[in-house]
Amino acid sequence: MRFDDSTCADYNLRVPVILREKGYEFSFFMSDLGEPIHVHVRRERKQAKFWIDPVAPAWVRGYREHELNEIERIIGHNRAYIRKAWERESAKRR
Repeated sequence: MRFDDSTCADYNLRVPVILREKGYEFSFFMSDLGEPIHVHVRRERKQAKFWIDPVAPAWVRGYREHELNEIERIIGHNRAYIRKAWERESAKRR
C-alpha cells in the first residue's frame, strides 16, 4: 500500500492513488470528497466506482463478474485504510 498523487489524463485533475493491488489502481477525485466515501478502480481500460459502506458498485465499465468480486474483496480488506485516506484528503480541504 502506498499513497501518492498522479494525474488523471481523462479529467486533468489531481487524483490521490491510495492503493495498488493485483493490477488494480484505487483512487478518488478531489471533487468527489463531498460525496459518500467511495473509490474509483482502474485497470487497463476498465473503470468502476465502488461505494465503501456497504461495498457495492455504483457503476462499472468493462469489468467481468469475477473481477468485480475480486475488487469487492480488496476493498473489504482495505476499508479502514481507504476511509483514513479519504478523511486525510477531506481535512486538507477545510
